[in-house]
Amino acid sequence: MTRFAPAFHKGPALVAFITAGDGDTAANLDALVAGGADIIELGMPFTDPMADGPAIQAANLRSLAKGTTTADIFAIAAAFRSRHADTPLVLMGYANPMTIRGADWFAAECAKAGVDGVICVDIPSEEDAELGPALRGAGVDLIRLATPTTDAARLPDVLGGASGFLYYVSVAGITGQQQAAQASIEEAVARIKAATDLPVAVGFGVRTPTQAREIAKVADGVVVGSAFIDIIAEHGDDAAPHVETFTRSLAHAIHGGKEIAA
Repeated sequence: MTRFAPAFHKGPALVAFITAGDGDTAANLDALVAGGADIIELGMPFTDPMADGPAIQAANLRSLAKGTTTADIFAIAAAFRSRHADTPLVLMGYANPMTIRGADWFAAECAKAGVDGVICVDIPSEEDAELGPALRGAGVDLIRLATPTTDAARLPDVLGGASGFLYYVSVAGITGQQQAAQASIEEAVARIKAATDLPVAVGFGVRTPTQAREIAKVADGVVVGSAFIDIIAEHGDDAAPHVETFTRSLAHAIHGGKEIAA
């Protein structure tokens, strides 16, 4: 059993995204756990994050300006794992940093650092050989993305070789911008869940506890990213208490409690 199964077993999971090297990353990761995040995505800063909106693009630039390297990211991940044994950790990013030293090297570093899964935005299922076999060989889940344009003919290809959970990108656009209509999310999640036993987490455009609570009624997980990035952008190295408060409001909404103002 991987760390993902228990995270989804207790009900809809809060999946929280921050960018490595943006602000005090260790303190922010601890704040996410303290606030009730069930799964954490750690973004790998990249110069051309084509799926990300202005907030996460800016976070990438802030991190890169500080000189964040791939080695730094694995050090952050390993330190997180030493402090938090049970919270699943996912690296999310783009192909170049993941494959430039070879897929086997990247997969081995993930396993050594205690990373549970990897989301690679720009390696589609048709190019699974670039990264998939190495990750699976190292015992690291390859989490695939499905979108509103993933039709019934292509969905089996997306699900092939996927593990951990499936990330449903609810809008055909970039992160942190418009939110999809609830009805379209419900239809898509139902269609995907009919095709797989993997948990389905929904993200892109989710910014408030109210939005998260509605999605949690139909999905196994809710992904929130840009809203956390905005908090870090505003408060810099002192963001952790604010990150924890906002995380708690999202977790409370997702896990069935009353909404708490962020």
